[in-house]
Amino acid sequence: MAEPETEAREDSPEVVEEQARPPDEASRPPDDAGPPPDEALVRALADLDNLRKRFQREVARERAAERERVAAQWLPVVDNLERSLQYADEERAADAVLEGVSAVLDQALGVLAQLGYPRYDDIGEAFDPERHEAVGSVASEAPANSIVTAVHPGYGRAGSVLRPAGVIVAQGR
Repeated sequence: MAEPETEAREDSPEVVEEQARPPDEASRPPDDAGPPPDEALVRALADLDNLRKRFQREVARERAAERERVAAQWLPVVDNLERSLQYADEERAADAVLEGVSAVLDQALGVLAQLGYPRYDDIGEAFDPERHEAVGSVASEAPANSIVTAVHPGYGRAGSVLRPAGVIVAQGR
């Protein structure tokens, strides 16, 4: 007795139909046609819009959190300034007030350094237009284009300058 064939013949309707479909559709069962192309595009655009909105919410949340962290670091500086003013109102010695304000300044500079913006003035170093802003020049015995005086300090590091130092530069001899 002959056993029935378990493989489909090449000319059977199932094989002919699968060969007639494009290769990307050949792996999909014939009854699963998927969503119409317009519906798939609408879904993809909606997903993209939802992703964009979620990203905007996350960025806004991170910005708010960073502002809060920075503000929290400045609160002790504000507290100490208020204490200095109270101390001055009590008619105490001027030296003690100056000492307190100097301590607050050191604290503020420490906060800036922690945030990645340490103070610099670079007196005696060569002028660097990325870190310095020339506000004047003077005749000096110092080498040409070297920094003679800092009008105001700069804050930051190479590649990340919050404010360039305002400097007076030596003129050429």
